[in-house]
Amino acid sequence: MKTACTLFAFLTVMPAYPQDRFHARSMVISSHGIAATSQTLASQVGAQTLARGGSAMDAAIAANAALTVVEPMSNGIGGDLFALYWEAKTGKLTGMNASGWAPRGLSIELLKAKGHYGMPQDGIQSVTVPGCVSGWEKLHRRFGKLKWADLFRPAIYYAANGFPVTEIIQDHWKNAVSKLGADENGRRLFLRNGGPQAVGEVFRNPELAKALEALAAGGANVFYRGAIAKAILATSRRLEGTLSAADLSEFEPEWVDPISTGYRGWKVYELPPNGQGMAALEMLNIMERFPLGDYGARDAAALHIKIEAQKLAYADLKRYLADPRFSKVPLEGILSKKYAAERAERIDPEKARCDAPHGNPLGAGDTIYLSVVDRDGNIASLIQSLYLSFGSGVAVDGMGFHLQNRGGLFELDAAHPNALAPRKRPFHTIIPAFMEKDGVHIGFGIMGGLNQSQAHAQFVSNLVDHRMNIQEALEAPRFTKLNFGGCDVMIESRVPAEVRDALTAKGHRLDVLGDYSGWMGGGQAVVHDSNARLNYGASSPRKDGAAIP
Repeated sequence: MKTACTLFAFLTVMPAYPQDRFHARSMVISSHGIAATSQTLASQVGAQTLARGGSAMDAAIAANAALTVVEPMSNGIGGDLFALYWEAKTGKLTGMNASGWAPRGLSIELLKAKGHYGMPQDGIQSVTVPGCVSGWEKLHRRFGKLKWADLFRPAIYYAANGFPVTEIIQDHWKNAVSKLGADENGRRLFLRNGGPQAVGEVFRNPELAKALEALAAGGANVFYRGAIAKAILATSRRLEGTLSAADLSEFEPEWVDPISTGYRGWKVYELPPNGQGMAALEMLNIMERFPLGDYGARDAAALHIKIEAQKLAYADLKRYLADPRFSKVPLEGILSKKYAAERAERIDPEKARCDAPHGNPLGAGDTIYLSVVDRDGNIASLIQSLYLSFGSGVAVDGMGFHLQNRGGLFELDAAHPNALAPRKRPFHTIIPAFMEKDGVHIGFGIMGGLNQSQAHAQFVSNLVDHRMNIQEALEAPRFTKLNFGGCDVMIESRVPAEVRDALTAKGHRLDVLGDYSGWMGGGQAVVHDSNARLNYGASSPRKDGAAIP
């Protein structure tokens, strides 16, 4: 009983004077299910799916399908998917890697012959096979309760009848005008009046409604072998791409075992490579070497340690992350506590280092994230993306969706572990996460390309070191580095000026952004407390979404 009370206090910890608290929203608390996504209509879809008796996975798929309509720049059926699913009855955590491979006909030699000396970041040569739909189908077969077709009804409705465009989504849409304008389908579908939709303007996508209706009726087979596959291949041929029918029909997602580390009594899980989750765990292992709980969350000493840990972990990420089917990734070494101790010795508490090198562990993007907990306590932690805004910029003929540009994350250096090769999966940024301790189970994720691993580590530290609840931990001001090495770092303006001055004095070059900067990535979290039989939900104000019971 003492443990349960202690954990309940952890989840609900609040300042003595709530009118002076440092976060804006309260957690959602319910004995029933909760769906948390980056757009309120999609959160409502998830909540209504739960209300109809759906599982957490049913709600996650239905909400994700709705997000492909209402947040089209960030995700879609032309993208990839990763998921974690925790089953309350068995306590088992299952991982899904539904990231697609490069076409068999795409090679370093071909791109160099076409005049490319780095991976294209848009256009048909940046396209890899979309894994999302096949991932949905396998997850539904294993964890779903409702009929497959029913999960798509809300998304089809919003695609056919329209939805009012929300603020942050409109801003991303506006920033993608040049990419959309370069593609005839994108121009026709998403720039109908010569520019992006206005906030509150109703947007309809009947072509996407048609594609979703086909998926609802025929399942993933329609996407990889049927009418949608034919449209993808026709689009690729028109643009002189290399996608073949076999590239689509032979693709299969992969069930994977999550990787994990311990952090001050909590167990934190990520998915294994080709995703970047290993960097979050390495960061936590390094951070654990320092008494961060003795500092305030906004103290310069704590932020300095976390920034330096990020540089070290990301140097290893850049050097070693690859598709493990093609290159050996030294996971055992990277995740070892002994290796973390060696890496932590490189941190000078008083001085930022600008040249963080990778270590030797051999011996030792725009995205949506959603989390759902159902009334039985099952948790879906799911992330899905097109990579950069509107992906490759290539919209599929007659189908109303864009293809991802995940191929842009390959290297053209043949000696690199992440070198482009046929049927190889690229370095992947999108990662769902999960953590647990003594009956408290948390599904969480934070979006934003290379921001994600470092944001995960900061979220965990906010919960564990600084005793925040999940809403406060999502809202708390953060830093991010969207590159490898150097002393530059982006930081939100809510970090006090005197703390920023202290970081500058240590050698950090700060780029001070807005109070709730999108560069830090929006996120969601849900909790199931097995002891109290209660669920909690939270959603970051850096997105248009909400947690809805």
